[in-house]
Amino acid sequence: MTDESNLPDLTPYIRDGDTVMWGQAAAEPLTLTRALIAQRQLFGRLKLFLGIGLSTTLSAAYADSFHFMSYCGAGSNRDLARAGVLDIFPCAYSTFPEVLSRRRPFVDVVLVQVSPADAHGNFSLGLANDLLIAAIQNARVVIAEVNPLVPRTFGARTLAAADINMVVPALFPPIETLSGVVSPVDALIARQVAGLIEDGATLQFGLGGVADATLSLLHDRKDLGVHSGIAGDGIVGLAESGALTNARKGRDAGISITGLLIGSRRLYDFADRNAALGMRGTDYTHGPEVLRSLNQFVAINSAIEVDLTGQVNSEVANGEYLGAVGGAPDFLRAAHFSRGGIPIVALPSLAGKRSRIVASLSGPVTTPRCDAGVIVTEHGVADLRGLSIAQRKRRMLDLAHPSQREMLEREAHSS
Repeated sequence: MTDESNLPDLTPYIRDGDTVMWGQAAAEPLTLTRALIAQRQLFGRLKLFLGIGLSTTLSAAYADSFHFMSYCGAGSNRDLARAGVLDIFPCAYSTFPEVLSRRRPFVDVVLVQVSPADAHGNFSLGLANDLLIAAIQNARVVIAEVNPLVPRTFGARTLAAADINMVVPALFPPIETLSGVVSPVDALIARQVAGLIEDGATLQFGLGGVADATLSLLHDRKDLGVHSGIAGDGIVGLAESGALTNARKGRDAGISITGLLIGSRRLYDFADRNAALGMRGTDYTHGPEVLRSLNQFVAINSAIEVDLTGQVNSEVANGEYLGAVGGAPDFLRAAHFSRGGIPIVALPSLAGKRSRIVASLSGPVTTPRCDAGVIVTEHGVADLRGLSIAQRKRRMLDLAHPSQREMLEREAHSS
């Protein structure tokens, strides 16, 4: 455990009422966020705008000092949501650059984790560009934590000394996440998804067992590309196999594009000084005009539940906010417009004993049925594009777990 006396003093830079934001997930600057927590009683009341939480930095008990805000309930945010202290922004990810760039800055203070300066004195944002680009552009204060274990990546922007109000050394290594065990159900779903992906496809994907397993099944493909909000360890194997060339994606030839890296040391070493990997802001990774220019764009997204007409809930399960609107609506709609594109929502048919293919959603409609594309479970593939509601219901029933189909059919006839 680090002595709090070693933590930097943030009090000269943060004011009562400020909104503070930092790099999400593996890009969290742990030295700075732990300093913020340790000194929280000195700032008055602050607003914290959070991304995905992968650390133990925050606790619901700190709600006496902080107003927690986020676009998602992922990771450690789940505990905040469960405690009723997380204020959710139900916005598509593509809209956040505009929110963060308004004339009256949405964020006052940005905490970032950077790699050591290059020969020109410029710092790389390392593991995340995504929302940070717009936030940095408009913040009053930028505080940077220099971490020698953070890869130097080729991003949308670098930070010069003049862009930073305070620079501190890192006291902790960057967060790593190891790929989890792929379950038998994940493997079956991945096999279904991989069967849809042809040579030359441009891929968007998330994290987790299905994404990891799917990418591992694509090593025999040719000229795949990547344009994704998040990338994990799976991209490394895809590149090492020779399948990932980015030669046919329609833009950024030869370069995989992402906004956020979440993974292990293997991923970070792969990303370090790798000119074939480009880090970009959300306006680029999720921008509609950019996405529509991609060839054979295959968007692979998950969901909490999907109803029999193709409506998708990616946010709430059993009354708890676990997910996000996120980038799924942006990516799925873009895949509809891409020549040869495939908008995929992949999910297991069951959560415990509860069906995830449902007659009526138990949460909000994150992606409307007009944007429904290809739904995949371990029981098959349903391409809903161009189908009527009655046709969709018949196709979706085949995706449900056999133990749930009779009940769903009754509910479908009564609705």
